[in-house]
Amino acid sequence: MGKPPIPGSPRARAAGLAALLAALTLCAGDAIARSYPFGPHTRSVNDLGNQFVPFHARLWDLLHGRADGGLLLNWQSGFGTGFLPDFGTYLSSPFALLVGVFPRDRIDLAVYAVTLVKTGAAAAAMTWLLTALRRGRGREWAAAVLGASYALCGWSVIEAVYNPMWLDGLIAFPLLCLAAEWARTGRRPVAAVLLVTLAWVSNFYTAYMATLGAALVLAVRLLLDDRERRERVRGLGRAVRAVLLGTGLAAPVLVPVYLGTRNAYPGWTRTFAPADWSDVAARLLPATYGFFTPAVFLGSGALLLAAALAFHRGVRRAERLVWTGLVAGVALSFQWGPTHLLWHAFATPNGSPYRQTFVLSGLLVIAAWLTVAQGWPDRRALLGGAGVLALVAAGAAASDLVTVWTYPLLAAGLAATAGALVLARRGRFAVLAALLLIGAQAGQAAATTAYADRQRLGRLDDYAPWGERQRLQQAAVARADGWPRYRTDPGLEQSTANDPLLTGGQGGAYYSSHTPDVLTRTLTALGAGWTSNGRAPRDLDNPVTDAVFAVGARVRMPRDPHQGWNAPDDRPVTVVREDVPPLVTVRPDGDGREAYGRSPFRNQELLLGASVYTVPATTLRRVDGGAARDRGTHDYAVGPGTYTMGAVCPAGSEVFLWAPDLFAHARLGPAAGEVDFRGDLPGRRAGMRSLGDGGGTLSVALRVVRAGTVPHDAVGCLDRDRLAAAVAGLKRKGATRVSVTGSGVRAELPPHTRGLAVLAAPRIAGWSCQGRPADSYLGLVAVPVSGDHPVLDCAYRPPGLSAGALAGAVALAGLVAVGVAGRFGRRRRNSAT
Repeated sequence: MGKPPIPGSPRARAAGLAALLAALTLCAGDAIARSYPFGPHTRSVNDLGNQFVPFHARLWDLLHGRADGGLLLNWQSGFGTGFLPDFGTYLSSPFALLVGVFPRDRIDLAVYAVTLVKTGAAAAAMTWLLTALRRGRGREWAAAVLGASYALCGWSVIEAVYNPMWLDGLIAFPLLCLAAEWARTGRRPVAAVLLVTLAWVSNFYTAYMATLGAALVLAVRLLLDDRERRERVRGLGRAVRAVLLGTGLAAPVLVPVYLGTRNAYPGWTRTFAPADWSDVAARLLPATYGFFTPAVFLGSGALLLAAALAFHRGVRRAERLVWTGLVAGVALSFQWGPTHLLWHAFATPNGSPYRQTFVLSGLLVIAAWLTVAQGWPDRRALLGGAGVLALVAAGAAASDLVTVWTYPLLAAGLAATAGALVLARRGRFAVLAALLLIGAQAGQAAATTAYADRQRLGRLDDYAPWGERQRLQQAAVARADGWPRYRTDPGLEQSTANDPLLTGGQGGAYYSSHTPDVLTRTLTALGAGWTSNGRAPRDLDNPVTDAVFAVGARVRMPRDPHQGWNAPDDRPVTVVREDVPPLVTVRPDGDGREAYGRSPFRNQELLLGASVYTVPATTLRRVDGGAARDRGTHDYAVGPGTYTMGAVCPAGSEVFLWAPDLFAHARLGPAAGEVDFRGDLPGRRAGMRSLGDGGGTLSVALRVVRAGTVPHDAVGCLDRDRLAAAVAGLKRKGATRVSVTGSGVRAELPPHTRGLAVLAAPRIAGWSCQGRPADSYLGLVAVPVSGDHPVLDCAYRPPGLSAGALAGAVALAGLVAVGVAGRFGRRRRNSAT
């Protein structure tokens, strides 16, 4: 029984072969789809382009010393937010550091390279685990193919490929299983702890799922262990110790991430609904796509071998039954509400409800390896496995997810796998067998990757990779930058919801799983819009809020065609400058005790400390003359069609329209340009927009696209002279000098200043000023000041950092104790022998 000539250590070379096969196959699939970087189609869909690429751009800035802020505090987004929870969620994988070796304007390519490296690492890790569970001498090449099939499972190439931090979970599962195996056998106790730490630091979310999966694998290994019960209990204890110490070492990241989630705006709430079983069966097969179904696809070879395990008489009966039962039990647990919640840390996720699917894929690959590790399956086993797959294929026939390519690819893969196994049994044709198995796996995975690439572009939002638009925006921000004297906003016409991270500046826009509740609620009260149900607040292009948040320069961009704007926009890139107060101002004692009300115009005045708006009564009529009906006490109800809103403003006013649930085009008079509103509550909220200058009797034309509402007090008439006077007053009492760091701010105030110093940053948890927790001034950081030379000195420490550091120190002490105990134990055993 031969094997292909793999030079060097068979296990190491097999792991390298698996990594190379996985990475090249992923590239081949993307090339077939002509996806970036192999063609004109962007791969930045959904949160990849909207969140993860911008966050990796900030990591690049941090690595090169160009970021505003540091690891603890991000001055670029949301007018100042904590960064450690974001780092621990999106960027704490060691592989993310690879972005630093790429040019910044190739950040999309850098993220793609990280994706390839992670995919290859997952293949290598699974290959190493397989040969650790069962050596399989002479069949290491088969372990390599199975390791690659795991890394190229449907969950990986369809879902995790645009959520790159999830790929750390794909790596974590085999590594945690390896750590559990070391614990079971009493080997490498320190290394086992470090593997747990690596998994949980890299991505806590998928590490949790991988830990559950590894615990199930350990339970099976202990159940099948022939050693005495006492030894098995010790092995279980060592595994528990490794998990406790490993997660303890990760606590300085984990605790701030957890508390960041607790302090975040709620976002979406979903109820789990199990997928139809025909769709579940279809997702085992190649070239299928579905967002709310488990993408278990592995390739025909791995599935055939996994299904054949139950019929393989060369494997112990108990082993066949237990492993087959484990795979079936895990598959069933995906479809039951309580176990679904257990897999997802007791919260149904916003998006795919089967994020744990990689664990099932890993268990199937382990079952497939056990089928071949001790001996090639005979005809009976292969026929039994083929029968199981035939039932799966028949069950999938009723699913709409099956495509014209699904069954031909399945049949071709089964034929190639069967031929490879027949040749492998003959021994002398192992090289040809390996080529057949590799070809079947690579062909099916590449086809599935290409199909998924095209489907995602048609179903999800997409974002352009770095190009001329981003270059111009970044250059405009850099020219206007005056931080920390004033903020420079990269503009309301966004390329992504995280433009400040991607192209620079210090804006209000921010999109994260950790978007602070206080930020969203404060900006909403001031009239800002949002997407993602409030997790992605948008900036306000408004002179009053610019004054409040010290936005002294604002970039104006043409609209991005990737944001769904069909009409051409040939406006040039410009920078608008405003005279604004400094980052720290002083308000009279007692101010800020009122709460925000319903009207954003009055809320802006409250935060500014001056009356600058006239809010007139309005009328709303259809163009046919009929009055719009009211919806409730405060709003008009509108549907598709054209309306005219009437109001009266003082002469010389700048007219603003606030209509958060309006999806329409608004125009102030026939000569003005149209302003777009894209409200669709609760998912999307339209922000307040300027319609231009006007006075006297106004007529605002609304071309409504979707049903929605318009507030009765939708119009605000801004008096620029009053605003200028208010700004001048704030400047007189504002800070004379402001310096910022990656963890705080220091401001020198005019002599003899008394009152409430207000920092133009949201009062998120973790701020302290003058040695005590900071106060809140209508959602902003504040603290009383007085004295001959008053100074505001504020520091930011992420909630949970101290507790996490303490837990990490205790865990480190425990790890040292484990290492010392292990060393003394080895010395005693050596002296005894």
